[in-house]
Amino acid sequence: MSAKDSMAKEYFADNARFADLCNNVLYGGREVILPENLKERDTTEVLTALGLDKKTIAMQKMRDIFKNASIKYTGKSYVVLIGVENQSDIHYAIPVKNMFYDVMAYGNQVKETAKKHRKEKDTATSDEFLSGFTKEDKLIPVITITVYLGTKEWDGPRRLSDMFGEVDEELLPFIPDYRINLLAPREITDFTRFRTSIRQLFEVLKNAYDKEKMQEVLQNDEKFSKVDRETVEAINLFAGTDIDIDEKEEVIDMCKAWEEQKNEGRELGERQKIISQIVKKLQKDKSVAEIADDLEEKEEVIAPIYEAALSMKPDYDVEKIYELLEKNKKLA
Repeated sequence: MSAKDSMAKEYFADNARFADLCNNVLYGGREVILPENLKERDTTEVLTALGLDKKTIAMQKMRDIFKNASIKYTGKSYVVLIGVENQSDIHYAIPVKNMFYDVMAYGNQVKETAKKHRKEKDTATSDEFLSGFTKEDKLIPVITITVYLGTKEWDGPRRLSDMFGEVDEELLPFIPDYRINLLAPREITDFTRFRTSIRQLFEVLKNAYDKEKMQEVLQNDEKFSKVDRETVEAINLFAGTDIDIDEKEEVIDMCKAWEEQKNEGRELGERQKIISQIVKKLQKDKSVAEIADDLEEKEEVIAPIYEAALSMKPDYDVEKIYELLEKNKKLA
């Protein structure tokens, strides 16, 4: 399992985040599914079937997250099974993948019901006996949500029919379709509907491709001043940021950390610019004194860079010279 897969499973398995995610996809952000009404289910889906040789074939798939949700809404009570499939990359066969998970979940319900009837011997007709399912038996609905954790626009299929080639229109009514329930950060227009820190994760993923937009988001949303450690770690992993996390802190001020990172980037750029200038003059056989005079810097500033650059002769790799200077600074 990759680091991203492992992080996503652990992060969204938290009941508060899971409920927040489901409420936004299924109920427009209304707080209908409550964390305390969620119960973990086995994520392993196993389905058995008879092959052409009449031997039993067992198929096994592992879902990312699968929970039982008890919902009280509009004066009624409901039970649904909700699975979450995390995608750090675009999956171009996701309708088939999710459909297979759902079919296996329904198949398992039928299998368990049939097992119960065989044990209790309570089927009333031969039809019910052969089906393993009676007219009164009911399935629990299964919902699968795909959470895309990439920074690009989702350009994958959203339903099974998107994967078909050209099909006779008269046949379409007879071909079952399957639609995925997709949450893609770049498509979210209202982040205020989220009640947990997944809001900050999705906001960063939406704007990660544009540093100016990122800066604007961090400056205008005060919630970024107090972000839990797990969310910052998820942001670093999925958005490719490098927000510094103090080992002792459980809550991080991302606005401050982002600004500090920007300042460090400026300092790095300026430092590498000076190194590059010194290398060019060193290649012209200029001395430390001459370079200091040309760049209007003190000789004690130029000398260590000059010596480090000399040790990298003849390549004079600016990044390696910088790394050597940083290493020497730590050893000093």
